[in-house]
Amino acid sequence: MAETPRPPFPPFDLEGATKKVRLAEDAWNTRDPERVSLAYTPDTTWRNRSEFVAGREAVVQFLIRKWSKELDYRLIKELWAFRDNRIAVRFAYEWHDDAGNWFRSYGNENWEFNEHGFMHRRIASINDLPILETDRKYHWPLGRRPDDHPGLSELGL
Repeated sequence: MAETPRPPFPPFDLEGATKKVRLAEDAWNTRDPERVSLAYTPDTTWRNRSEFVAGREAVVQFLIRKWSKELDYRLIKELWAFRDNRIAVRFAYEWHDDAGNWFRSYGNENWEFNEHGFMHRRIASINDLPILETDRKYHWPLGRRPDDHPGLSELGL
């Protein structure tokens, strides 16, 4: 059975690329590995930091591991550039470990999409910065970032 396409579709314009980035942010903020994995092709390939992931099931397993370590995860993504079927984003997310140590993780992602709007390739470079709980900037309830919450540029990140 064919999957339902996932608009917006390439080639991207500014509106479509911006929407695709927000849809990805919203999905990742659910911390639901199955839901997130559906944005990717069945044979998707990732490089996430130094880990290589291939296929949707591997994405699900990766995200289960990720969110069992990165607790109270909240993410903001921002469009950096786009062309044809590719989008580049920058992002920052906050989380804590099981000992209560807080971090802000910064990174960049390069995305490549198929004609049906599914991400075929994701390349992510990420660095973790320990922060004090009092230095947190993301205070919305777990889930989707509210529309009136500042983005990365407005937060000076």
